Amino acid sequence: MLATYLACQLIALATVFILAIPLWLSLLGALLCLGHAAWVVPRRILLSHPHAISRLRRDASGWWLWSHARGWHAVQLRRDSLAVPGLVVLRYRRAGRLFSESLCIAHDALEPVQHRRLRLRLKFSRRRWAAAG
Repeated sequence: MLATYLACQLIALATVFILAIPLWLSLLGALLCLGHAAWVVPRRILLSHPHAISRLRRDASGWWLWSHARGWHAVQLRRDSLAVPGLVVLRYRRAGRLFSESLCIAHDALEPVQHRRLRLRLKFSRRRWAAAG
């Protein structure tokens, strides 16, 4: 995922400088791209930031996510979550937050049996959209 993200960043940076726009605007676009990379890479790709989500669990009360900074916290899965054989994209909303967030779980991030169980649980769980409580 890191290689794909860096390739997309490189394309975005090249595009910013190829466009026929003033230099200050190109530099601003490049700064925004680099700022996005500084924010996303440790939190969503390398999982080295304290607020990075690194664990997922489900129990009778709902779905929970783990980060070193907050510990286990309840989330509500959104209906636009996606579970296909090679990829799981969890769309969730934390309590008290207005906007949804995403978590991408590639097929090689879990053992094949665990990834399959997660996909099945997301597709067939009766209370998958209920908020944890």
